[in-house]
Amino acid sequence: MDAAASPRGGREDGRKRRWQQHKIDRREELVDGTLAAIRARGGDAGMDEIAAEIGVSKTVLYRYFSDKLDLTRATMERFIETTLMPRIYEAISDDLDEYQLVRNTLAAYVHTVDSDTDVYRFIMGNGSATDTSTLADFEKLFAQVVSAVIIDKAFDRGVQTEGAMLWAYVLVGGVQLATDWWITNRTMSSEEMLDYLTMMAWSAVEGMVRTGGDRHWFNAQQHSLPDPENGAKPGAQTSAS
Repeated sequence: MDAAASPRGGREDGRKRRWQQHKIDRREELVDGTLAAIRARGGDAGMDEIAAEIGVSKTVLYRYFSDKLDLTRATMERFIETTLMPRIYEAISDDLDEYQLVRNTLAAYVHTVDSDTDVYRFIMGNGSATDTSTLADFEKLFAQVVSAVIIDKAFDRGVQTEGAMLWAYVLVGGVQLATDWWITNRTMSSEEMLDYLTMMAWSAVEGMVRTGGDRHWFNAQQHSLPDPENGAKPGAQTSAS
């Protein structure tokens, strides 16, 4: 009888599985504690502060996470999975017209980051510069969701969708970079920022629909900006005024 089939081998395998599950469960508890610590201590919290807030030693943290980057990665994954993406899913699942769908989705992202700024700052400040895998996975998932919505709405209007995934990445990347800039600079309120984001994103959606999503038709057109004298902007003065 070999070791794997022996009672002793079975007991060892069972202990190994239980230890692995314990480690997974403990990591999850420590990630939840890290999120609470960041919200209490701020986005610049270090490992010593996080450990103290959780009520463990830093040695315990390093027993379950190889370094701060590993902890940051796990924290980012938890925040995305339990907070950010559920709010985005909720926004796009509502039975809304296209404009409100665009605004609600943008609002879900902006308001989530705005209400959890310390967690966002911790994640972006400690992880994104050296490890982009988790952030890239989020961007891919977010873009896939946006692309699916674009394709669904485009089908109803007979719009071509070859560019759907590209458009989705442009929207997701633009929103993410703009929000990151806004979180750092705060030159306007969240509602003002959301208005400008919606203006840009909705104009892009209008352009896709107006061209039927057809790049050949788009390239064949004459391109010029609207004349403000013809009332392109509310309140614009005309030659008759």
